[in-house]
Parts: sequence; C-alpha cells; structure tokens
Amino acid sequence: MPPLSIFIIARDEADRIGPTIAAVRALSDDIVLVDSGSTDGTREIAAAHGARVIENAWPGYGPQKRFAEEQCRHAWLLNIDADEVIPPDLAAEIAALFANGEPAADAYKIRIAEIFPGEGAPHRFAYALSPVRLYRADKGRYSASPVHDRVDLAPDARVAALKGTIHHYSVRSLGDQMAKLNAYSDAQADDLDARGETLSVFRLVAEFPANFFKAYIGRRHALRGVYGFMTAMNYAFYRYLRVAKHWERRMQRRSHRAGGDRNER
Repeated sequence: MPPLSIFIIARDEADRIGPTIAAVRALSDDIVLVDSGSTDGTREIAAAHGARVIENAWPGYGPQKRFAEEQCRHAWLLNIDADEVIPPDLAAEIAALFANGEPAADAYKIRIAEIFPGEGAPHRFAYALSPVRLYRADKGRYSASPVHDRVDLAPDARVAALKGTIHHYSVRSLGDQMAKLNAYSDAQADDLDARGETLSVFRLVAEFPANFFKAYIGRRHALRGVYGFMTAMNYAFYRYLRVAKHWERRMQRRSHRAGGDRNER
C-alpha cells in the first residue's frame, strides 16, 4: 500500500461513514477517524470497516483536523469528510501517484462536487471546489481557524491537481442542512468576535439577496430543479443568519454596557 494515512473527522455519521471508509480501504493501512461525541454508532461502524477510532472533544474545524493529522502514521495525508466518497477512478488515480515511488508534487488539489438527494452522481453543472486534500505531512497542515477548512502549505510546496472528483453527499435533508448551517453560523459569529471584526449593518439587508443570487446563479443551482432552488434559499438564509447573530451580540453588549453605566451613577 502507499505510504498514505487517511483521516476523517466525524460526529453522528452512522448513516454515511461506512461507504466513505469502504471506498478508500484499499488505499491505506492507516485510516484514522476522530470522533467528537457520536451517540449513533458511528465509532463502531468505522471500527468495523477498519478505521482506527480516536475520540476528541470538538475544538473547531481546523483544530480538529490538526489533531487528526497528528494521529497519522505515514508521510502522506489524505483528508476526506464523513459525507464524502472517493469513487473508483479517483482511488485508482491516487494509487497511481505512488506506483513508482514518491509523487512528483508535494500537494494535490482534488475537485469536490456536491450531490443532492435523488442524484446518483454529480450533476453536470454541480458546484465544485478544488482544495488541497492530499499532501505531504512535512509540507502542509490544516489552518488553526475554527471555521475555515483549508490546508496551509509551505512556501516551497509544489502543488498539482488530480483529474478525479470526490462525491460530496452534503445534504441529508433540508432540515438537517439548516440545522448544520445554523450551528455553523454560531461558529462564524464566534470567530468574528474573536478576531474583533465588525460587519456593516447594511449587510443585514444585502446578505440574503446577494447570497441567493450567488448560489442560484453563480453556483448554478438554477439548473438543478426545485432542490436547487430550496438549497439556494437555505444557503442565503445561513449567510444572513451569521450577520444577524453578529449584530445581535453587538446590541446585547451595548445594552449590557449601558446598564452597567446606569448602575454606576
């Protein structure tokens, strides 16, 4: 097998984690799942599929992935999420990189395309990102940000791109998606507070329509029927919600300070 460790972070992913691990089982003898408190059998299913399961309380996206990196045994790392599946063609492409020894680059970008419920494969016009997911452990590490999910690479790292696509089953249902985005908006509001940033009050008005346009037109959800419209609405509301929570916290702090000033008089 390639000198490759594969790591996954998860919580309550019993319905998805099996296919995720099964798809990469032939690529690595070191599959690490870091669980942050599952109660639905995720850990047991992962272990049954050959993963090494480690528990760690949730510290945020970046810190959790950094913790997972540190548990890996090999020089090369591949990160996948619990709702992602590596299809056979991409698995073969990754294996081929190691067929003749060390890969030519230090890090590889991999296209990730979302698959909506009812779709068997990525839509022709599916929105996709191409982040670094495969990299040498001595050339990259996940950002420490609790909300930004990216690999920070060494300045001299050689970066290439793979041809295959990760299948991203991000939406269980609209309600589940909204619950996830609601929690993520809390984390983003926390991050804005921690960095001392202030968003303009005008974004309370502009955020929803701007981000609906971004998702429905820019990300081509308009070409994906009713589900495309509904997920664009969810995305726009989530983006508005993070701004609204940010402003709600600012108003609460002002009210608290004003109350304190009155009490001192």
